[in-house]
Amino acid sequence: MIMRLLFCCAVALSSVVGRSQPNVLFIAVDDLRPELGCFGCEHIHSPHLDKLASQGTVFLNAHCQQAVCSPSRTSLMTGLRPDSTKVWDLNTHFRDHVPDVVTISQHFKNHGYRSISMGKIYHGGFDDEQSWSEPARKPDTGTRYVLEKNLVQMNAKKQSAREKGLKGKDLSRASRGPPTESADVDDETYSDGALATLAVKTLQELSLRDQPFFLAVGFQNPHLPFNSPKKYWDLYDSQVVGLAANPFPPKNAYSKALATFGELRNYEGIPKKGPVNDETSRKLRHGYYAAVSFIDASIGRVLKGLEQAGLSENTIVVVWGDHGWKLGEHGSWCKHSNVQLDTRSPLIVVAPQQKAVAEKLTVPVEFVDIYPTLCDLAGLEKPQQLEGDSFEVLLHSPSYPWKRAVFSQYPRGNIMGYSMTTDRFRYTAWVDQKKDNKLVFAELYDHLKDPQENENVAQSSEYSADIRRLQQWHAEGWEGTRHVLNSRQED
Repeated sequence: MIMRLLFCCAVALSSVVGRSQPNVLFIAVDDLRPELGCFGCEHIHSPHLDKLASQGTVFLNAHCQQAVCSPSRTSLMTGLRPDSTKVWDLNTHFRDHVPDVVTISQHFKNHGYRSISMGKIYHGGFDDEQSWSEPARKPDTGTRYVLEKNLVQMNAKKQSAREKGLKGKDLSRASRGPPTESADVDDETYSDGALATLAVKTLQELSLRDQPFFLAVGFQNPHLPFNSPKKYWDLYDSQVVGLAANPFPPKNAYSKALATFGELRNYEGIPKKGPVNDETSRKLRHGYYAAVSFIDASIGRVLKGLEQAGLSENTIVVVWGDHGWKLGEHGSWCKHSNVQLDTRSPLIVVAPQQKAVAEKLTVPVEFVDIYPTLCDLAGLEKPQQLEGDSFEVLLHSPSYPWKRAVFSQYPRGNIMGYSMTTDRFRYTAWVDQKKDNKLVFAELYDHLKDPQENENVAQSSEYSADIRRLQQWHAEGWEGTRHVLNSRQED
């Protein structure tokens, strides 16, 4: 009788453990373009992300909803698109327009998770206390600039700007330092290295709790300034770092398709107008690559901490960049456009229960898909608000029917560019929102023949049939795409 009771208790305990909720390690990287080893870029040193990719699924055709920090992060965190959140700029908080929306981390918190954030998850000074179980954690050490000469120069510029009455963002822009820095210091001397240390410490703490967690860790690099320890710069030969292969605007492109990269021009040594010279371009590209390797190493430390805390086997890991970045391509820099270099960013997912690993998928996915996917992976019901689709099935069956297109957008005053990306094309309709969304200009890029998007072929007779089909899909929007996806899956 006692033996039978012990056996039943053991079975019951095993059942409870088996049903335990998976943790979520949610890693955000700022301005990360899909230029990693696991994306086929052999010139980049990214061993830790490459190793992570070998354990799960890499989405080669993942796109943000708008290629700038706040709209992109807002869409991902709320599962809503920019036109629903009304966040198209850096100055609007989503709670101003959708005050009752439940964010992804809030949803997990509401279902018994310990929801914690550190680093950059929402844009800039914005945060959302409803999203977290506690205030954001901050490292005790670490700064963006380390070299004394840069700190002295920045402080002098800031003092001068204050004397002129500048405040807020104007003060910040007027007191920025050089766009790159390389210091012979330990990783923790810079803020991202200190953040990794804090994340490891937090994971150790969470391993002692009898509660699942949603831990969001947001790294700033490779956002400007491209500052990282010297050892990461030394991974690349400055004489070998090349320039963009297409330093010119796309042929026949819309005149407002590209921006003038004002973000970069705020930094010391960058011309206020005109192109960036070759010497500066090489240094910027070198700095960007070093920053990517620095973040790769930082993420590697976090993943090692996850393993050492005994949490790897029951933790979903998601690594995402909030959008891409131009490094001189199209004669431009930064993001702020609909070009694929800006909307496309890495997305890597490793889930304990997924059946397919080391998969690289070319089907288009978008960042609003992450929220419903994590719900499915954790066994949580999905809020009705969500405007994305769960790709959980792709983690088990990579060839399963999937959506035909994903959607991004970018405003130019009253003109809004709505882009739709398929497995082959990017079609953009530029519409005048003050004139009942009248079409102003159309762009079509064939990624099969023109992966760098060097020529708009929307007016080419060769693509007339494609244009008609894509225009119809574009008019049906993401709702039409969802309807087709559901129909495919039902069949």
